[in-house]
Amino acid sequence: MSLSVEQIAEEALSYTSARAARDRLVESLDSVEDEKIHRLWAAEALRRRDEVRSGRVKTIPSNEALKRVRKTVAR
Repeated sequence: MSLSVEQIAEEALSYTSARAARDRLVESLDSVEDEKIHRLWAAEALRRRDEVRSGRVKTIPSNEALKRVRKTVAR
């Protein structure tokens, strides 16, 4: 079931508690989109795995990766 923004807002405002509104909103999320996102991430994971296995991408130890990230963020 797909709701418009106006319908979602109207329904959310009809609840007496924020928790009830949040719970209803979460329940209304489109599971089809969740499935699509899951498939896209799975495909990305397989692509990256294949790049590593083929040697196109060189891996580095996690401590080195974190060191590089921290250095980049600290700039």
